[in-house]
Amino acid sequence: MRFMHSKAKVLRELFKSKEIVRIVGAHHGLGAKLIERNGFDGIWASGLEISTAYAVPDANILTMTEYLHAASVMNDAVSIPVICDCDTGYGNSSNVQHMIKKYEAAGIAAAVIEDKIFPKVNSFVPGRQDLASIEEFMGKIEAAKNTQKNSDFMVFARVEALIAGWGLEEALRRAYAYAEAGADGIVIHSKSKTPDEIFEFASKWKSKIPLVVIPTTFYGTTAKTFAERGFKMVIYANQGLRASMKAMDETFKSIQEAGSTALVENKISSMKEVFEIQGMPELKENEERFSKKTGIQAVIPAAGDPRRLAGFSEILNDKPLCMLEIGGKTLIDRQVDILRSCEVKDVYVIGGYQADKIKAESTKILKNPDYATSGTAWSVMSAKNYLKNQCVFVYSDIIFDRLILDQLLSSPHAITLVIDRAYRTLPPREKKLDLVIAEDLAKDSRSRRLELNTFKRVLHVGQHLDRQKANYEFIGMAFFREEGLGELSEAWQALPCPEKADLNDLLQLLIDRGVAVHGLEIEHGWSELHSLDDFKRVKAHFEKNSGALVS
Repeated sequence: MRFMHSKAKVLRELFKSKEIVRIVGAHHGLGAKLIERNGFDGIWASGLEISTAYAVPDANILTMTEYLHAASVMNDAVSIPVICDCDTGYGNSSNVQHMIKKYEAAGIAAAVIEDKIFPKVNSFVPGRQDLASIEEFMGKIEAAKNTQKNSDFMVFARVEALIAGWGLEEALRRAYAYAEAGADGIVIHSKSKTPDEIFEFASKWKSKIPLVVIPTTFYGTTAKTFAERGFKMVIYANQGLRASMKAMDETFKSIQEAGSTALVENKISSMKEVFEIQGMPELKENEERFSKKTGIQAVIPAAGDPRRLAGFSEILNDKPLCMLEIGGKTLIDRQVDILRSCEVKDVYVIGGYQADKIKAESTKILKNPDYATSGTAWSVMSAKNYLKNQCVFVYSDIIFDRLILDQLLSSPHAITLVIDRAYRTLPPREKKLDLVIAEDLAKDSRSRRLELNTFKRVLHVGQHLDRQKANYEFIGMAFFREEGLGELSEAWQALPCPEKADLNDLLQLLIDRGVAVHGLEIEHGWSELHSLDDFKRVKAHFEKNSGALVS
């Protein structure tokens, strides 16, 4: 078994290199990470904290396995050493041997065992504080040291004589005996309101074995003072637990009284901070680095100036259309949520008008500086250098049911557009529609059969088509597989005037070049926001219910 660069070795080196080692108590991975983030040397896997987290007394109610699990979670969460509060060793010397094997194998740096009789009671609880005999406890120390495999693993003996009221001389007698049995350090414990008795203990301690202090009741003494008095490690054993209990209790009380979280939101951590402590940025970075090449990307062109649209000039004077709020969420956030739910990997938003106002979680904002004079194709292709495998294009002015996207991404074809047959039944709209002629009508204009969620070969697409001949409307959503993206790139190079082209022009050029373009046939399930009336209608729908959209 190898222990190179173990946390046990790190702890050993800290005792050699630091004036005093500072350790803080925790009971879960979050607390451990916060301790590490604030620059402390290690974690105290506190028996009190772990018991309290289970809402049971600190009286050996929990099993060794439960304590070890909590300590392992903390150890996995941080890079600094974890020292475990192992109570009395969970039994006799045989239990101690079993404990050391398990804790050492889990990567724990050190164990602290105390000289009480099993089962113990927390040192600050009045009443029973029964001590084991010196000989019995020396046997536990010897058993621990003979069991460990890693020579750097440390075993500390915690002397409870002062807690039990047996006096200073008894405490010294026990400490010397435990040092002789092989303890790597002595934790001298006291519940006095001042540090006087532990300072007196330290003044009479003549061994080279280091001393450790837990200043729970004499909290005003600094680490520097402890170092000056001969202590090598200080453990702040339970302050994190007590702080979090009070903060949570006050927060819950405030929510109960106010009936909302408004009064506490500025006092609690933001979701961004939660994600940071979780390691979410690293997770996303690793996903980007190691994820399979089959990931799907998305491009949302949102560069156009919406003030020219009917009724929008006033409410969109300081923001782009995609930042309109609908039912408590912006339009862009609704689109991104659906894309993420369908496992779309990277989302690129192409901004132009008021681009700096576009805020969308987990997206990359690209800018089209020529948005005022260029078409949608130019905006879409602004992301061409980022597109690698498969990509879905979604216009920024549409809202749609998740089912549509889910069906689109299941398309087996290289290029698939979403086409809606219901456009003929809708009231006239004051805009040029993106019309489509698909093969079913071209082959047999008398056919009245409607097969939804099927794929039709697209023959023509554009705003210039005869409304009576067209049988579908392109809704502004398209899916390109890897081979389709290759065809798109070649067509883009061949476009005669790319800066003025719309996406329709690029799609028609693909068709004219003999590339197979298919359409996913739908009926309703989406809506565009081309006017203020559209916005009011969609907003009213979301205020009333969250059911399927009807275009």
